[in-house]
Amino acid sequence: MAEKIVQTAGRDMLGDFAPLFAYLNDDILFGKVWNDDALDLKTRSMITVVSLMASGITDTSLLYHLENMKKQGVSREEAAAIITHVAMYVGWPKAWAVFRLAKEIWQENDSKNTAKDAYEASLFFPIGQPNDAYAQYFSGQSFLAPLSQHQVAIYNVTFEPSCRNNWHIHHASTGGGQILVCVGGKGCYQEWGKEPVEMMPGTVINIPANVKHWHGAAPDSWFSHLAMEVAGENTSTEWLEPVRDVDYLEAIK
Repeated sequence: MAEKIVQTAGRDMLGDFAPLFAYLNDDILFGKVWNDDALDLKTRSMITVVSLMASGITDTSLLYHLENMKKQGVSREEAAAIITHVAMYVGWPKAWAVFRLAKEIWQENDSKNTAKDAYEASLFFPIGQPNDAYAQYFSGQSFLAPLSQHQVAIYNVTFEPSCRNNWHIHHASTGGGQILVCVGGKGCYQEWGKEPVEMMPGTVINIPANVKHWHGAAPDSWFSHLAMEVAGENTSTEWLEPVRDVDYLEAIK
């Protein structure tokens, strides 16, 4: 079965402010156009990067599509050739800007890529895309894969080694909270003022509403958990300060 592109960035970032735009981005652009069978995803990713480069777009959208181009099998040599070719038509400064991003993406540590690929292959659920919409609330790189958007929203959240999210609170006047189910690797969960809890595949954590907490990966392991929001009234998430290195190391030792 061909890989299916699933995107939620529109609703995550603009769902309340611009619901029509969010719908067009998530359901039409990515849901329909990107999943049309007339072109494979590798070809679409290359066309998209070329289009953004020609337009002078070098923000996180280009970064996302360069990472996607690599994910779809475009080699470092192919990426360099594509950018060089396009430079002849759209301009040298644009090529320099794109090369700065591409060089970082295609020159990542090979052992890290191998470890990530091996870990992803061991999981039943996909890792998904870099969790850019919430990157400011994480120490380290995380990934997000939406698994269900109906009845109960379920996401597979993956943390690279040592990555953890900030202290945060799932507020609710009634009900609310969150359920975490570890599906891979080794991680840690901790509530404010309480002892940390080790998370291994099969560990289930019930997080009450209005409780300050954090969760993340061990230093020597990738880590994935399913995250399910519990229905409630007046629900919201308050993101707080990062977990200090000394507190993190104390929790996972």
